[in-house]
Amino acid sequence: MEQQQLKICNGKIITPAKIINGGTVLVSNGIITAVSEGDLDASGATLIDAGGKYVSPGFIDIHIHGGGGHDFMDNTVEAFLGIAKIHARYGTTAMYPTTLTSSKEDLLETLRVYELADKLNTNGSQFIGMHLEGPYFAVNQCGAQDPRYIRDPDPEEYKEILAGTSVIKRWSAAPELKGAIEFGKYVTSHGILAAIAHTDAIYEEALEAFENGYTLATHLYSGMLGVTRRNAYRYAGVVEAAFLIDGMDVEIIADGIHLPPPLLKLVYKIKGAKRTAMITDAMRAAGMPPGDSVLGSLKNGLKVIVEDGVAKLPDRSAFAGSVTTANLLVRNMIKMADVPLLEAVQMATLTPATIMNIAGKKGSIEIGKDADLVIFDEEINIEKTIIKGKVIYER
Repeated sequence: MEQQQLKICNGKIITPAKIINGGTVLVSNGIITAVSEGDLDASGATLIDAGGKYVSPGFIDIHIHGGGGHDFMDNTVEAFLGIAKIHARYGTTAMYPTTLTSSKEDLLETLRVYELADKLNTNGSQFIGMHLEGPYFAVNQCGAQDPRYIRDPDPEEYKEILAGTSVIKRWSAAPELKGAIEFGKYVTSHGILAAIAHTDAIYEEALEAFENGYTLATHLYSGMLGVTRRNAYRYAGVVEAAFLIDGMDVEIIADGIHLPPPLLKLVYKIKGAKRTAMITDAMRAAGMPPGDSVLGSLKNGLKVIVEDGVAKLPDRSAFAGSVTTANLLVRNMIKMADVPLLEAVQMATLTPATIMNIAGKKGSIEIGKDADLVIFDEEINIEKTIIKGKVIYER
């Protein structure tokens, strides 16, 4: 079979260690084969001149619900493909479609549709596994998750769900619930990342959870406690636990709204780029104009209003999901949190890949890895998105 070769030249290539000015990346059959300073000869290769712009690893979104008017819980192939396509425009080359708290029947249907859509997804961000957000949460911390479906972990239920599919790669739950420690042990024994989310846990409970497999804090600060008082005594919460436990990774919605600049700076200062993944947590209104929208499925989702760059509950008492895109996360960390470009990119690429245990194939521009690449300018506006050596978006 004839090899499909691609040569990207004249770019500022963002590698894990440094930025190579005027560099070249060669790709053969979707795999990176060379990364070099200066020019490389590659006769017969398709040529892309980066024009002095940045060549970056593609962004990996490990927590995303929707975009372009679609939500994964719509349970249609069209919705899955539409979300993949819209986010590819903003530099996301791989994503973990994320559920919301729902009935078991809806959840099983989402998993079934994922498998159908995955086979047809050739023009958008790759699907690399499902993230189940819920339904095992603390009702007090449900946020915009539907409280009707919130419940304690049920071994019969989660074992049945896991027995029927191999696409679940991450499951977020509240570790203080009855049976949640056993749940964490069970899912991690099946190679699934357990994450702490929508939780009333205090430090001691979070530490026990970490010791039993919960190694990631889902959207840090959102849906969890910081310092609280019970009678006269103060207790540290999951926020402090995430900071104090060196081995715990965190993910942040770096839209500048869910977390204002001082908190973005604080997370970066304490956890650093290697332990902090940026996520969009985007709902269906991402990439759409402001106005009324729906969080979750069109059939039984929650009506929300999108204004000021964020989705809110109709009474404006809480945020109901983000409408950000991956390129804005990188821009915000640079401009709002004073993070160097190299590390801001790492938080959207290699760090999420490492957390999800796919860094052997994705997350950095290195020989032998998938050619998932984006070309962007100084403002992180996306010029081109390339997935496995194929250009799927051009501005």
